[in-house]
Amino acid sequence: MKKIINKFLYILLAFSFSGCESIVDDLNTDPNNPTDASAELMLTGIELANMSIHEGHTARVAGMWSGYFTGIARQYPDFSNYNATGATFDQIWENIYAGVVNNGNIIIEKSQPLDNRLMMGIVKVIQANALGTATACWGDIPFSETTNIRSFPNPKFDPQTEVYQNLQVMLGEALELLQSGIGSVSPNADIFLQGDRGKWIEVAHTLKARLYLEQRDYPSAYAEAGMGISSPENSLQAPHGTVINSNENLMFAFLQRGRSGDMSSLNTYLSKILNPEDPDYKGNPKTNEKARFEYYFLNTDNLSNITPNTSSESDNTGIFARDASFPLITYQENLLILAEAGMRAEGFETGLEKLNEYRSHLNSGGSLHPTYSNGAFDFSYQTYNREDFTAGGMAFKPGMDESESLLHEILLERYVAFFGQKLGFIDIRRTRMEKAGVQPVPNIGDTLPERFLYSQSEINSNTNAPSPVPGLFDPTPINLIP
Repeated sequence: MKKIINKFLYILLAFSFSGCESIVDDLNTDPNNPTDASAELMLTGIELANMSIHEGHTARVAGMWSGYFTGIARQYPDFSNYNATGATFDQIWENIYAGVVNNGNIIIEKSQPLDNRLMMGIVKVIQANALGTATACWGDIPFSETTNIRSFPNPKFDPQTEVYQNLQVMLGEALELLQSGIGSVSPNADIFLQGDRGKWIEVAHTLKARLYLEQRDYPSAYAEAGMGISSPENSLQAPHGTVINSNENLMFAFLQRGRSGDMSSLNTYLSKILNPEDPDYKGNPKTNEKARFEYYFLNTDNLSNITPNTSSESDNTGIFARDASFPLITYQENLLILAEAGMRAEGFETGLEKLNEYRSHLNSGGSLHPTYSNGAFDFSYQTYNREDFTAGGMAFKPGMDESESLLHEILLERYVAFFGQKLGFIDIRRTRMEKAGVQPVPNIGDTLPERFLYSQSEINSNTNAPSPVPGLFDPTPINLIP
């Protein structure tokens, strides 16, 4: 891990370090071998690393394991059929521990003498975002011994339940720092939220709610979401542009240029439940998914060639358009946490109320690009009432009672909303044993993957790595539910 961290820091510095203040300053310093960078410059670096964790290669792998994508060519049919190795996850492991955790610790060290609490608070939220995804996908991970790589070159793997507890502590510390009102961050350095303290506070609460939900602590999740992201504009999203090999949406870059033809959405569970012509369509007299189906997919009139929507035309901009932002922690997620956690912790009426708040957001076109909500395609998300979930109601599910039917509707909406995100993979494993859970049919065999495999580089180099190494179908500790 030490070699990985040093390598990543060097790369970050090499690409972000700018020139000398004076032509004669530091005359004996080699500008091609920078050894330091400002906290603000490094903040941009860890935000970029965090983007790659949630949006890069493993988001595609998780999507193939969740009924979002299908592997078509080269190694992607193997991934789609659950043939993966530890090397598949080397890069994300590096980005988490070198790109975000270690470099984030350096930023905090640089910020402490200046008492820049805003900077430190932002960094802790980003670290919690990266490590929360790590423990959700792997289970036990290094946490308590990642503060100083020199003291702990072979960090131990902490139990998953302890990691979740410590992440809540980390986010509590972040909130104290953010709420202090002390410190500043340049809008140019914070490419996510431009140093807006209030937005970062809301994001921290939604992330706390997400982690409580994953732990099945639904009352705490509901309480935190009540203080979470309050509008779409306050969402944490990865920004993108139109410069090739620079700032494009990573899904677009993969599907359209880098590996065109390697992955589609042929016969996926998601494409079926959104297709009004499919027997598994999730719509009903109050729910019309036509616009979302078109926004999510291309070639909907030729399902043998259906692919995720990367269209970037001004009058036809898909979910994975070239400059489309990628969701990290969002208003939509917060509304859906309120719905699920409210249903489980407060009861049917609360769950129904919060689901209808989310449906109102959908009915406004809020989760579609304007080119799909401007009347070109039909969509409708009318208000549900209790009778819709009772026997004979339009949202009633045979074999379930009204509460289970409502919960299924909420979980299904979460599944659809998290298209392309690891949250879909995380949700499926959390709810897989429940009658109301979303259960895509496995691509092969009769079992869905339960975890990511540990990085092969980490297994080879860390003497404290798990032995025996858990397999792909071994549930993580919090998902060992009878």
